[in-house]
Amino acid sequence: MQAVVLSEFLESHKQLVLEKKVIELGAGTGLVGMVASLLGGYVEITDREMALKTLKYNVGENFKHPTHDVDSPTVLELEWGKSLETFSRNYDLILGADIIYLKETFPDLLKTLAHLSGCKTKVLLSCKIRYDRDVNFLQMLKNDFIVHQIFHDKERDIVIYEASRKC
Repeated sequence: MQAVVLSEFLESHKQLVLEKKVIELGAGTGLVGMVASLLGGYVEITDREMALKTLKYNVGENFKHPTHDVDSPTVLELEWGKSLETFSRNYDLILGADIIYLKETFPDLLKTLAHLSGCKTKVLLSCKIRYDRDVNFLQMLKNDFIVHQIFHDKERDIVIYEASRKC
């Protein structure tokens, strides 16, 4: 549901993705990245190796018929904290939906966000705050990023946070 809320948010704020270099982390089905691509972003959709087959299938099915207006997103393997040198820095927008839930992944996720972002990068994280560890991640993120809540879907109890590097 966090992916749906973030996708709806992007649809209402198209300027965030239009002609921007975008990466989605922990994409799962790839919904958010595909929406960003359809809204005019140059998108890389990433997840761990085990999720890539389904992710590639979803992108292939949804971008079967290329149009002149939309670039198909690229699907890439990214395990947080590893092989980061293969990814460029300074994305315009980093997207993550429902990626804050495993405490043991927090250090690698933070390292990945720091590597992929520059002074002008925006990070949008859609999440449901369920446990203290979720709040703890946001506190850890504040060490290197300015973080604030920009949207709350009260009906679904899902929050979108925006983060930008402290430069």
